Amino acid sequence: MEEKFEELVAAPSIALEKSIDLSKRIGRETIELTRLRKARNFWAGLGPGLITGAADDDPSGIATYSQTGAQYGLQLLWLAVFTFPLMSIVQEMCARIGLMTGRGLAGNIRINYPKWVLYTCAASLFAANVLNIGADIGAMAKATQLLYPNFNFLLLAVIFTVFCLLLQIFTSYEQYAKYLKYLVLVLFSYVATAFIAHINPKELFLHSFIPSITASKDQLLIITAILGTTISPYLFFWQTSHEVEEEILHGKTSIRLRQGEVKDEEIKKMRTDVWTGMFVSNAVMFFIIATCAAVLFTHGITNINSASDAALALKPLAGDQAFLLFALGIIGMGLLALPVLAGSVAYTVAESFKWRTGLYRKLDKAREFYGVIIICMIVGLFTNFLGIDPIKMLIYSAVANGLAAPLILFLIVQMTSNKKVVKERVNNSLEAALGWYITGIMAICGIATIISLFVA
Repeated sequence: MEEKFEELVAAPSIALEKSIDLSKRIGRETIELTRLRKARNFWAGLGPGLITGAADDDPSGIATYSQTGAQYGLQLLWLAVFTFPLMSIVQEMCARIGLMTGRGLAGNIRINYPKWVLYTCAASLFAANVLNIGADIGAMAKATQLLYPNFNFLLLAVIFTVFCLLLQIFTSYEQYAKYLKYLVLVLFSYVATAFIAHINPKELFLHSFIPSITASKDQLLIITAILGTTISPYLFFWQTSHEVEEEILHGKTSIRLRQGEVKDEEIKKMRTDVWTGMFVSNAVMFFIIATCAAVLFTHGITNINSASDAALALKPLAGDQAFLLFALGIIGMGLLALPVLAGSVAYTVAESFKWRTGLYRKLDKAREFYGVIIICMIVGLFTNFLGIDPIKMLIYSAVANGLAAPLILFLIVQMTSNKKVVKERVNNSLEAALGWYITGIMAICGIATIISLFVA
């Protein structure tokens, strides 16, 4: 009887404890679901800025960053931190131009400046991008050969070119944008590689925030190449046009509709997208330089001729995992960057001549636009048949971008400071000052590089 009485007395407290445990479990699950929902909403809100930032880490950029780490160790690591806010501000200006005008960057240059300015921008972009496309196709083929040595290099180059062209021409923009977005996840292979390499955290922190430069021609070229591959003209044109494509995807199919009121919420969403994309881009740059510094520079391997060379050099020193991740990253980022490189030229040339533009259009509705994409890809592919030294093609295409950037940056800062172009969304005093500061830095680097090329 006593035992039954004790059970009856204890029953309410046991039930209460079970109820508390259940409520706690439900509370934890609710918090997890809320976090998951926020993460999904954040991911869904990312688009043009994320893709643009990721495309900045193409095989050309990977080679430049790898060469920087292998040749100079951690000395220039601070450039990854230094360039982050600069490129974010520039890309935000480009996005604002697209949102407020409903046109791409070239279309706005055509309206607001003389034709020679537009044609100069278009010609320099075409030259730099074709070299870049060729370098990226070659890098992807080389990276594939690292994994499958029996494959023919030129055949792989042709396969990658045709594959990218088919996706650009015959895939709907909505599907294509999703494909590009998920390719961004490939970038985290470089973050994983850095952790496998066991880098000294103290040295990493010191070199991230303490600038150091050696006064030499080679280092000046590599710094200009880094600036040229992070603050790149092709990203300016792609960002602006991609914002317009997104507007069209959401029903704003005419210029008049796209030039309607832009809400504060849209601007906030755009800024989150852009700054997230640029953060991802520079974080990857940071880890590539750090990995090559920790593994290659410390072992005396200072001459890297391509992104594939960097992957191959990592294998005996950092292990098969680092090698595999680095090689796969090159292929994945090439698949992301090639459409952006070719697309940015197509947008620029088509808008220059008032042709129909847009990846959302079918081939028969924008023949000239897709024709430019095809020409860029084929000419880029052809450069791989010429036997050009890969490191020269990579570095000098980045330097070409660095030389073209000041003129285009000048136009971007001017247009985003002009109410006739972006209405009430003009630069504030800080944004304008930073815009001119970035333009000045790129101009000084460009002039110094030209001088250094003619001085022994």
